[in-house]
Amino acid sequence: MHTDKDVAALLTQHADANRALMRGDSETYFALVSLTDDFTLMSPFGGTPSRGSEYSPERIAAMGRFFRNGTFGQELVEAYASDGMAVLAVIERAHVEVGGLPAQDWALRVTLVYRRDGSNWRLVHRHADPLVGGISLEESAALGRRTSQT
Repeated sequence: MHTDKDVAALLTQHADANRALMRGDSETYFALVSLTDDFTLMSPFGGTPSRGSEYSPERIAAMGRFFRNGTFGQELVEAYASDGMAVLAVIERAHVEVGGLPAQDWALRVTLVYRRDGSNWRLVHRHADPLVGGISLEESAALGRRTSQT
């Protein structure tokens, strides 16, 4: 059965893992966050969702090079948990160099879905978007009309 301690532990684990990733330490991120075999990621950059089977050692190393010199904080919006599943809705706030861009503030709305595997929780889905500040109907419509993946 889940407890508030389970949710608190997941939040701490998530924050610790992302602090490491924002510093470019993808190995620590993946040591702290265990992905399920059917994991899906809906990246804040859009495009086709990625799957857990795509996270080769080379891709994990590339993730470490993508993020640099960052700090990380999070705000819990809501948590839902049952015996076998937990969902965390959070706002992630980082100040980080991403993909070679100069350091800047990045805020993401993130939904995390965890599934219990024995005594552990494993990440089954992550969805993130950069719409913390909101956008207009027109901007949303323009994004919705895009058919190319750049």
